[in-house]
Amino acid sequence: MDFTAKLKAKFAEYGCIADEAAAEKFRTYYRFLKEYNERFNLTAITDEDGVIVKHFVDSLAAIGCIAKGAKLADIGSGAGFPAVVIKICRPDVDVTMFESNGKKVAFLNALVAGLSLTGIRAVCIRAEEAGRRTEFRGAFDAVTARAVTETRVLLEYAMPLLKAGGELIAYKAHCKEETEAAKNAAEILGAELTEATEYYVEGNFRTLLKYKKTGETPEKYPRRNARIISEPL
Repeated sequence: MDFTAKLKAKFAEYGCIADEAAAEKFRTYYRFLKEYNERFNLTAITDEDGVIVKHFVDSLAAIGCIAKGAKLADIGSGAGFPAVVIKICRPDVDVTMFESNGKKVAFLNALVAGLSLTGIRAVCIRAEEAGRRTEFRGAFDAVTARAVTETRVLLEYAMPLLKAGGELIAYKAHCKEETEAAKNAAEILGAELTEATEYYVEGNFRTLLKYKKTGETPEKYPRRNARIISEPL
């Protein structure tokens, strides 16, 4: 079975939708990932089935949470999961990827060009630095983060980027203890946990956490990264 046939079969199994044009883009995405991974160490998962399910299908778990025409920021984009995957299936969403590793940004820019995608760009910057920049602070309807950091730290990265009413959508594994630990951070930063939805991918239960920005994030946040990590809220 060729890559496109595998992709369609797995997408159908998990209720994901990809038309012929999108399926072709995913095939190209896989080729780029294999080629660049040898130089940039983007992911430990490189087999076709693993990439299709554990990266592409998993990334699409949040696709229904993002409003039509939304401005989306993705924190720690790495190899483009979930940001590029979402963009392929939701061309209406405008995507900004924040990634601090220059080699990964080079990969993302090459990938975006290779897929002929518009309305998506990679910025070489740390998330907490972006949150202090005028052009990014309060500019986004949604923020995604997949396997980035613990929730209370992630909230300090994400909330400054969101508009009032915007949402952080975090891809997590086991997270009950994290959400408990993040209650103080959420209160300080003007966030409210609105949903924790379990889903199942390839033998593993995963969780989507949704935090809504319900209040103002004080100007002093985000702090410098060293302090965010050493003294989480």
